[in-house]
Amino acid sequence: MESRITIDPTICNGKPTIKGTRITVQSILEYMAAGDAESDILEMFPKLSKADLQACLK
Repeated sequence: MESRITIDPTICNGKPTIKGTRITVQSILEYMAAGDAESDILEMFPKLSKADLQACLK
């Protein structure tokens, strides 16, 4: 997980983000909670991988 999720106070106000992006873990979890399928999330965010989504859940 550490290789996929980062916390940097200068990016997104220090919220956990997926490494190399400005996509917050919170945003991904909100999509998942709303019932969006992994495939839909990956289509919306082509920079992400399935492993990134799994890291958000951990």
